[in-house]
Amino acid sequence: MAKLYFRYGAMGSSKTANALMVAHNYREKGQRTLLAKPIIDKRDGEGVMVSRVGLSHPCISVEKLMQMGDDELRAYDCIIIDEAQFCTKEQVERFTDIVDDLAVPVIAYGLRTDFQRNLFPGSLWLLAWADKIEEVKTVCWCGQAATCNARFDKEGRMITRGEQVVLGANDSYTAVCRKHHKLEQIGDPLDAL
Repeated sequence: MAKLYFRYGAMGSSKTANALMVAHNYREKGQRTLLAKPIIDKRDGEGVMVSRVGLSHPCISVEKLMQMGDDELRAYDCIIIDEAQFCTKEQVERFTDIVDDLAVPVIAYGLRTDFQRNLFPGSLWLLAWADKIEEVKTVCWCGQAATCNARFDKEGRMITRGEQVVLGANDSYTAVCRKHHKLEQIGDPLDAL
């Protein structure tokens, strides 16, 4: 039976690498996967899913996926979504239709919360509607489980206010444990660059 999966993790937890490895595993078994990410994520260009460890594969936008017909989508054995936190409620609802009506599994990867520990819209609906929710783990600079995303400025100071969506990677964000997020202690994220 097909399921909707939400695999979430903090920044740097290898979500995209995991998504690309899952797609590779499907392809190795002769099965077809469709990879997609929201059009807002243009950090690595359009039409490509890129992990920080250097893995990459062509993809389409979630917006284009929403325009595909049921017969087109049935041709796939699995649909893999990256950066799912940027999806809308309507897009997540369509994922449930793909799973329930077309029997095609959808595996969505993304952040659970933003740099202020608030849920992203896509994550909210995935947490509400996913059949299976799994954490992709990473660690804080202190060695504890990192569950929070900290945004920082060029001087390495944690930013606590601002717009929810500011695209970035290791140059702007780091994963920390809840305790250090509350204390605004991010270690030295510039050491990781």
